Amino acid sequence: MTGWSRRRVLKAALSTAAALGFAPIAPSARAAAEAPHFRRGVNAWPWFSLTREFPAPRTDYAWPPFQSQRPVPTPADLRRLRATGLDFIRLPVDPGPFLAADTTSRGQLLDMLDKAVTATLDADLGIIVNVQANGATHYWNPDRMVSSTAAPAFDLYRGLIGELAGRLERFQPGKVALEPVNEPPQACASNVWSQVQHALLTAARASSATLPLVVTGGCGSMVGGLTALDPAPLSPFEPILFTFHFYEPYLFSHQGAPWMREPVYRSLNNVPWPASAGSLEGTLASVRARMAKDTETTGEAKRAAYAQTERVLKVYFDAQPDRGFVDKYLRQVRAWGDAHGLAPERIVMGEFGALRTDARYVAAPNPDRARYIADVRQGAEDLGFAWAFWNLFDGMGMMDDATRALDPAIIDALGLTMPAD
Repeated sequence: MTGWSRRRVLKAALSTAAALGFAPIAPSARAAAEAPHFRRGVNAWPWFSLTREFPAPRTDYAWPPFQSQRPVPTPADLRRLRATGLDFIRLPVDPGPFLAADTTSRGQLLDMLDKAVTATLDADLGIIVNVQANGATHYWNPDRMVSSTAAPAFDLYRGLIGELAGRLERFQPGKVALEPVNEPPQACASNVWSQVQHALLTAARASSATLPLVVTGGCGSMVGGLTALDPAPLSPFEPILFTFHFYEPYLFSHQGAPWMREPVYRSLNNVPWPASAGSLEGTLASVRARMAKDTETTGEAKRAAYAQTERVLKVYFDAQPDRGFVDKYLRQVRAWGDAHGLAPERIVMGEFGALRTDARYVAAPNPDRARYIADVRQGAEDLGFAWAFWNLFDGMGMMDDATRALDPAIIDALGLTMPAD
């Protein structure tokens, strides 16, 4: 969940971009027989993320390239996840270290990834390996790798996809899939994205005829990106699954997010879910309390940010978003799938979740967060979609980074069971 591509399309995400004029595709027997039956999963960032990139003008990484203090699931953690009722993980993998490495180091990184896949399968979990470029990286970033087929590092990236497909094919059939790109930055109906995805799928199929592949639409894998996707040209690449991400409304799910460039998100605090669970006045009071603790922003910038925050929150409370708001979005995906003859179990909501409010400023609205997560999860399940919660660790996680304790409220919101320790 980089957030980079979403920021370019937040306003566009409020409109429906469904493209339902295509002739339905007859379901492929091979797709039905060989596509994994993922149902309930969790993202395992930053297992293969959070790198030690050297600053410019260098384009390489320290060794080992991943930060040693990052939280990584242990075999015991993976078994506990399986005991909750989860059946797969989605593993984001930063391609930068692989592409920057020499032959020996690249082989070691690939072996590390093999061991992670093996550990996951040993815990009786399936796995989607997602190649997830880091938009904050100064060199090996999405623009350099997947902005178009003419991008400077696209050929290297495509080669990595082919290599990964060949290696992953060796693992347990029906339990492993490859997702070549995370949140494409191109526009929802972009022909450029279609060309990029087609080239990457072609590379994967050259190495593996049977490994399931996960495809997506443009504009950050948002709902509008998937519903603008024509799956007909992708049928030769089956078995395939389709994925989208869901964080609407961002005013709730990304409140207080420090990585968002827009000041309105960084200032938000104590936004309720559903909107009827709180009030505009109460939320604005929490925003003012948060801003008062900010000693780095100028008074003028604070006043401008507050005015914008007040405007967007008035819209939020006037709209009164709730479970019906979520269902309206998700039904667009189901209508798209039905129109193309796609069984709903072939559609994976690959990311969803909400950030904890920073408790340094006001008590985190955890009941609201749990209600939101439950509404999105139930909405997806009611329509037959698989899902992967974002995230296992970090500020949107379900497990404490240090103690490895699972959050009971989030486990319950996901319809899972707390395992016996």
